[in-house]
Amino acid sequence: MTFVTRLTLQSGDRAALDGFVEDVKTTAERKGAALKGPHSHPPRRFTVPQRRRLHADDERSFGSWDYTVFTRELEIHGHQEFARAVTESGFPDSVHIEIEVEQIRGMGRS
Repeated sequence: MTFVTRLTLQSGDRAALDGFVEDVKTTAERKGAALKGPHSHPPRRFTVPQRRRLHADDERSFGSWDYTVFTRELEIHGHQEFARAVTESGFPDSVHIEIEVEQIRGMGRS
């Protein structure tokens, strides 16, 4: 049985995100792990309105807060020890990570 560990990394700090992804990629090459990616998604822009008061009838507001979120996806095929080491390592505070593990069975197995 093979396990596929899918990492989805998101951050507003592109340099921190790309630095962490590059570290994972370099470590995977050094250890001989099968790594697919990083796959980049288009950056998503968000706009958040900022009200001056919490009252519903008060329409006064500050300028809206705009920010961008960058997303990268990595897949680690097999190499469970390497995948565990990556997921347990210290991430930068500005990087959010989602981890998905999928078990793939070979043909003819039930």
